[in-house]
Amino acid sequence: MSAAHATALDTGFRKLYELDFFGARETFLAYQKSTPDDPMGKVAEAASYLYEEFNDKGVFTSEFFLNDDKFLNGVDGKATQNRNPKFLAVNAEARAAAQAKLKENPRDARALLALTVADGMESDYEAIIEKKQLSALGMMKQAESEAKTLLAIDPDAKDAYVALGASNYIIGSMPSYKRAFLWFGGVHGDRVKGMQLMQQAADDGHYLRPFAKVLLALACEREHQNDRARDLLRELADEFPANPLFPRELALLDQRDTNVSR
Repeated sequence: MSAAHATALDTGFRKLYELDFFGARETFLAYQKSTPDDPMGKVAEAASYLYEEFNDKGVFTSEFFLNDDKFLNGVDGKATQNRNPKFLAVNAEARAAAQAKLKENPRDARALLALTVADGMESDYEAIIEKKQLSALGMMKQAESEAKTLLAIDPDAKDAYVALGASNYIIGSMPSYKRAFLWFGGVHGDRVKGMQLMQQAADDGHYLRPFAKVLLALACEREHQNDRARDLLRELADEFPANPLFPRELALLDQRDTNVSR
C-alpha cells in the first residue's frame, strides 16, 4: 500500500471522528476504488454507517454508558425500528473480502485486522441495536479469537485490542449470575483487564485509537475514575475540535463532580 493510499484511509477515519459521516464515506469509497485489494476499505465504510447510528442514538455518551439498563441491554426502541441494513450489507462484504484474502494466506495481517474489526462491530451492533445478547457474545468471542491470532502475527496491530478490551469490559460488567452462565460457555470477562487492553489501543492503536479513547473515557466514568476520564476527553476535544460531543461530555462530567461535592 502506498503512503498516499494509507493517508487517504487515515483522512476518512478522521472525518468519521469529526462526525462528518458523508465526507468519511466519500473518502472510503474513493479508497476502495484506488485500493480494491484492501478489505479495510469496506470495513471503514461499514464503520461509517454503524458510528453514525451510534451517534444518532447517543451510544457514545455518558447518559448511555452510565445507565446500566441501556449499557447492558441496548438502545431504546424495537430491533426492527433500529435495524441498519446498510451497515449489515457492507460489513458482510468486508468480512467476505477478508476471508477470501485469508484463504490465500492465513497469516495475512491486514485481512485479519479487517476481519477482527468487522466481527467486533457486528458484535456491538447485535448487542446494542438488535439486542441479541447471546448472538452478540458469540460474535464477540469470534472477534476475540481473531484478535489474538492477529496479535501473534503482528504485535504492533494494537487496534485489535479494542475488540479484546470491549469484550472483557462489557462481559465483566454483567451481573454475576449472567457471568457464571457465560463462564461455562467459555466466555469470560474482566473489567480491569478490559480497560487495560483499551488503554493499549488508546495509546498505540491506529485507525481505532480515538474510538478506544472514547470507550475508555466512558468506562472510566462508570468506574468513578473521573480524573482519568477527563484527561481522555480533553485529548479528544483537542484532537477533534469539530466534534461537539467531547466538550459536551467534559461539561457533563464537571457538572456531575460539582453536584457530588455539594
